[in-house]
Amino acid sequence: MAFTRNERRLLTASAVLALCFCLAAPAGAMHIMEGYLPVGHCVFWGAVCLPFLAWGLISIKRIVAQHRKAVLLLAMMGAYAFVLSALKIPSAFGMSSSHPTGTGLGAVMFGAPVMAVLGIIVLLFQAVLLAHGGLTTLGANTFSMAIAGPFLSWGLYALLKKCRVNQTVSVGLACALGDLFTYVITSLQLGFSHPSAVGGVGASIAEFMGIFAVTQIPLAAIEGILSAVVFMLLQSFAKPELREIGMLQEVR
Repeated sequence: MAFTRNERRLLTASAVLALCFCLAAPAGAMHIMEGYLPVGHCVFWGAVCLPFLAWGLISIKRIVAQHRKAVLLLAMMGAYAFVLSALKIPSAFGMSSSHPTGTGLGAVMFGAPVMAVLGIIVLLFQAVLLAHGGLTTLGANTFSMAIAGPFLSWGLYALLKKCRVNQTVSVGLACALGDLFTYVITSLQLGFSHPSAVGGVGASIAEFMGIFAVTQIPLAAIEGILSAVVFMLLQSFAKPELREIGMLQEVR
């Protein structure tokens, strides 16, 4: 992707700002609840998100300018993430919750940077309106659900595409594994902020992963299947929009 001079300046400025925050407050640090992360960790994860948010804003600007037909579809991806990620199951001793993320499908269709912006909007509304997640943990939740998971989905879909795997199957697998990766990152975030008294950070991370696995593995499978079904429906009812963003090029 080629960037204009102003776009490069925006990305550079956000990266420098993120680095400054990280150096000022080093930390080891799914919807992690309000108050469960130390202040330093909250600042660190929020700072790490800044370059991705800048990248996402640039991507959305280009989509709106170049793919007018796809704007409604873009909004639908945000709504899809909002609905799925609002279906929470309490987990990890009340520190977090298990739920589908809904961000993988949007990442596959529009690119992972777009979901960083849509994801933080979703998380902000849920924290304010549904008391799901929190404002202090917004950065950590954004990184795990709206950045790490979508980027894995985006990369995996591209790999499966090169391997000529069926497109619908590729979408389902990418969304399912992106969901699981979100909770791997959440386990790391919680493990670093709440190390075990016996085994330290490593034991804590392993414990959180074990807790999440019970609920998240079946939820990830469900999200993968549901996302594949939604994509199939879009192939039938949103062909012009999918064709415009290049998602119908493999459909025969």
